[in-house]
Parts: sequence; C-alpha cells; structure tokens
Amino acid sequence: MFRPKLFTLISTKNPSLNKNQITKDIVSGIIVAIIALPLSIALGIASGVEPEKGLITAVIAGFLISFLGGSRVQIGGPTGAFVIIVYGVIAQFGIEGLTIATIMAGVFMILFGLMQFGSIIRYIPYPITTGFTSGIAVVLFSTQVKDFLGLEIVNVPSEFFEKWHSYISNIHTLSLPTVSVGLLSLLIIVLWPKINKTIPGSLIALVISTGIVAAFNLPVLTIGDHFGEISSKITLIDLTAIEISIPIIRNLIPPALTIAFLASIESLLSAVVADGMIGKKHRSNTELIAQGIANIGSAVFGGIPATGAIARTAANVKNGGRTPIAGIVHALFLLLIMQIFMPLAKLIPMTSLGAILLVVAYNMSEWRSFKGLLRSTKSDVTVLLLTFILTVVFDLIIAIQIGMLAAMFLFIRRMADSTQVANTALMYKNILDDEHDENMETDSTSHDYLGSKILVYDINGPLFFGAANTFLDILNELKTHTEFLILKMNNVPNMDATALDALKRIHKRCVKEKTALYYCGVNEQPLKILRVSGYIDDVGEYNFFDDVKDAVKSAALKVSNL
Repeated sequence: MFRPKLFTLISTKNPSLNKNQITKDIVSGIIVAIIALPLSIALGIASGVEPEKGLITAVIAGFLISFLGGSRVQIGGPTGAFVIIVYGVIAQFGIEGLTIATIMAGVFMILFGLMQFGSIIRYIPYPITTGFTSGIAVVLFSTQVKDFLGLEIVNVPSEFFEKWHSYISNIHTLSLPTVSVGLLSLLIIVLWPKINKTIPGSLIALVISTGIVAAFNLPVLTIGDHFGEISSKITLIDLTAIEISIPIIRNLIPPALTIAFLASIESLLSAVVADGMIGKKHRSNTELIAQGIANIGSAVFGGIPATGAIARTAANVKNGGRTPIAGIVHALFLLLIMQIFMPLAKLIPMTSLGAILLVVAYNMSEWRSFKGLLRSTKSDVTVLLLTFILTVVFDLIIAIQIGMLAAMFLFIRRMADSTQVANTALMYKNILDDEHDENMETDSTSHDYLGSKILVYDINGPLFFGAANTFLDILNELKTHTEFLILKMNNVPNMDATALDALKRIHKRCVKEKTALYYCGVNEQPLKILRVSGYIDDVGEYNFFDDVKDAVKSAALKVSNL
C-alpha cells in the first residue's frame, strides 16, 4: 500500500535511474528551487506568517514529498490555494492553532491514504474544484492590493466587500514609487519568459526591483520594514508549550479537514498532470500518505500547509526531471540559499511580492475553464457559481460543504428524472396476434385485456430513493378489475432499500386487490437484493420471468380461462 517511488526505483535498479538522468534531475531540481524561492517567500507573507516560514515549508515538506511520495516528479511546497485558509486559521486561532490544524490535517491525509481514498477523491465534481479555485484566486488577488499600491491602511478588513470598501476609501494614500516598482515587477514577470524560459521572471523581478529600491533609496515598503530581521534557522518547535485540549481540537477539525481535503485534491491533480507529461502512473494512496507526513513535518518545524504544486511540478518535467531526486535536490538547494542569502531578503519590496502573487492569482483563476463551464448544464453552472460566490464572500469550508450538498442534490434529481416508468401494455398486443401456440386456448377478446385487466410497466433507469415517488405512481393506476401487473425491469441496473420498500408496498397492494404480480428480466444486483431480503419467497419464484413475452402470454392465458 505504501510504496514510495524512490524506494522502488532504487530497489529494482530501474534503468531510468542512471548517471545521465541523475545529472538531469540535479539540474532540474536547482532550476525549480530558483522558481520556488520567490514564490515561497511571497506565499508565506500572504498567509500571515514570517517570510522564512514559506521557505521552511518548501524545504521540509518538499523533501518529504519527493522522498516518500508516489509520484516520480511531484514538487511539493506552499501554494496559493492555502493562503486564505492559513490566514483565516491564524486570525481565529493564532499561529499555534495553525500548527495543530496542520498536524491534524497530516493525520487525516495519512488516514485517507491508508483507507485507499486516493481514487475516491477523484470523484469530486469538476464545477466544485473550478469554483473554489477561481474563488481563492479572486480572494488572493484582493489581499495583494494594499501592498501592490502602497496604500496606508493600518488594519485591512478580512471580509471581501469590506476589504474593497477600505481600498476605495483609502485610494488617495496610493504611493506612486510603490506602484511604479510594482508595475515594473509585473511587466518583468509577464515579459521575461519571451527572453529566457529557464530563469523565472519572478526571480528577475525581485532582483531588479530590490536593486532599484536600494540604489535610489525609494520610499517603498520592504520585507525588512514589515518584519525586521529574518531568521535563516530551521528548528523544531516546542510542542509541549502549545496548549492542546479537546475543545481546541474540536474547533480545529473543520479547518484541518479543509486543509487535508484541499491538499489531497491539489496533490493528486498535480500528480495526474505529471503522469500525462511523462507517460507514467503515480501511486495515489502512497502520495496521500507522503503528503500527510510532509504536512506534519512542516508543522513541527514551524512551517505552513503544503501540497503538490502543479506549476513547479510541470517546470520540473520540462527541465528534464524524471525521478524523485529532482524534488530532493530542489529542497536541499533551497535550504542552501536560505542559509546564505536569507539576510538579503529583508531588502525585497513588498510590492514586488504583491506582483508575484497577482500573477499566481491570475494563473489560479482558471478563467477559461470557468467560462467554458458557464455553457454547461444548468446544474453544473449552479454548483460552479454557488461554490465560487461562497468562497469569495464567506470561506472555503462553507463553500465546499454547500457546494458538495448542492452537487449531490442536483445529481440525485438528474438521476431521478432519468428513471422512467411507462405503461406499455398495448405494445404487446402483437405478441398475442402473432402467437400460434397450440397450447394457448385464447380468443381475440383476450387481447383487449391488455391495458385493463393486464397492466405492463416498463421501468428504465436505477431504482433508488430519488425515483421512489415516480415508481409508486403505479399504485394509482391499480384498479379493482386489474388481475395481472407485470413489471419489466430489464433496464434497471440497480436498486436500493427505498426501492425495495416501494416494491413491498406494491406487492401488498396487489395482494389486497387480488392482483397477480409478475417480474420480467430482473438484473443481477436487484435480483440479489430481492433474494437476500426474502422478497422473492413472498412473491413466489414462479412469478419471475426472463422475457416479458412469456409473462404476457402467461397472463393472457390465465385471463382467458377465467
């Protein structure tokens, strides 16, 4: 069940793990580390923690995800999807609450993997993932406006609309030097790939903007102005100093589950994307366990939640990474950079980090997918917009809960609508007209019994609680002169306990009205339920037919002999 890809490659002496490939992995790991450096710092600050926390997460979680993971090329670390969640947890429970929630999320993810939920998580509706991802992107974008524009706001409101009201009210405090540096950073990030696709534009933007601000002593807020000295140490936190109680754990279960849920989805999506790029297949349950261990590891070293990062994973593949060695090198190289250059990070302008996150938000928005889904079915559009709006206006926890409920309700309604029950008795008159069975002593008047004394219902679609009421409409058409009720179930793939109860009620009514009840073409799953429940014994196995023609002929013969 838990089989890390790296261990498999080493133990089986896989030919792909050769000197040439290892060299490519090392080069790719270094390039990805350079890409991850500015992102990790920016995401840490946006999450409401010190800059080094983002790097600690990339180092610790990134190493563990590659070392223990089920994907060859997954790159782990902090991502934009967690910014809003982390910020909200810190605002409500403090940094200690975030540590506990992240550890709990790690435990949940390990349990997900042990219970083999890796494949189940893939069934999360696409409109929900698109809705909350786009919603997170909008919220992330809104959190960067103050730093990007240099607005003088002491306390920015956490609520979305109040936040924008505050921005608009304080737009007169906009700083032209800050906006200029921010726009320059943004242009570099957007245009640099046309010059060089290996070195990330975000890193070039940080270097140039930091140099300009320092050289000209511009009045632009920097990381040092905001956080003071930045530590380059990675040490275990003292868990014994954190207050842990049952009420605290109970209150942290919802955010912990949200972190676990989101990390699981994002990491598996990233692994699936990577599979398509390298033509290999990841081990989803191993990946979930590794992600859980990585989040626990990140938390105990003072980091924030982590998951597989799609953009960094794709960059790893494009630069030649094909084994977990690339991810390990990425983490170790980040650690080296952190030890050598971390003191210089205090010179980075906050507006440049804001520019980086504005681009991250844009890439997260999936606006093309969002736009495409708006042309989908009404139920998909409803789930999409509901999840998106709730994510923006309230929070991700509420959005996912209500989005899933709405998706399930609408799915049940669609499935119920797909189950059709039709009176098709008159369709079978030709069976009697063409029948020349010498054992059937019947006259032409017996044909007229179809639709009156003999009712035939053709049931199409699954029989479950959502379709029970439609199915029970049969009872309304049973009359005292109805002598035979034939239920054709060839097109019923499955049924549940509610459907079984409905059948029992129909049988009870038939007994009361002295109406014989026939079943035709019952499939394997419904037949098993009917047999195990004892229903077949109550109705009589002789009343079950393989073909509706046999049931109609049997009923017609008996009617004509009455």
